[in-house]
Amino acid sequence: MTPQEPPFSALRRWLPLALIVTGAVAGFVLFRDRLSFDTLAQNRETLLAFAAAHPVVTPALFMAAYLLIVAFSLPGATWATLTGGFLFGLFPGVFYNVTGATLGALALFLAVRQGFGRGLRARIDASDGRVRRLSDGIRANEVPMLLSMRLIPVVPFFVANLIPALLDVSARRFAWTTFVGILPGALVYTWIGAGLGAVFERGERPDLSVIFEPYVLGPILGLAALSLLPVLINRKRRP
Repeated sequence: MTPQEPPFSALRRWLPLALIVTGAVAGFVLFRDRLSFDTLAQNRETLLAFAAAHPVVTPALFMAAYLLIVAFSLPGATWATLTGGFLFGLFPGVFYNVTGATLGALALFLAVRQGFGRGLRARIDASDGRVRRLSDGIRANEVPMLLSMRLIPVVPFFVANLIPALLDVSARRFAWTTFVGILPGALVYTWIGAGLGAVFERGERPDLSVIFEPYVLGPILGLAALSLLPVLINRKRRP
């Protein structure tokens, strides 16, 4: 808290981030061993019965649970995506998965931006050197950079939520690029989840390495490269 900042203002600025951190710690302690394939396998009949009995409430509860998993950065987002496919099929399962993940990412983004982003951005703008040039480069190509961070699997989802928040990116731009950027990968995992019924009957585990198969990873990387094309064009146009 700076001397110029009233106590109530400081509390309002840091409270969302404090709630996120508290929820993350509590969730990790309580659910770190429960958000897994084994949990889904053991409760699959109960989940299917609940979804059949409550067709309207179940999608809302599922998206809310997915939101919390992402907002608190809990382990288990992959299994949540598979569950979405298992319960709702490829469509509308992929919509529920992407919506829940996007809302959770947005909640984390807003909490971090409110606590750190704007103050950090002001310090970066007042600075000089490599950090300022890197920040200016990202801001000049926000949409391509945001999309590529989502499309390229090597960028952790948590990191892709933090970087835009620290640079005070527009919330609207962050939300739609997240939704669009995670859609291809979510489509693959939702598709795997939609076929889990047969996997359960055989007593097997799903093969998640399919995301790294050339016929799957290739198009995703192609989309990532396409999203970065405006960055390359802008660089060539510079004198």
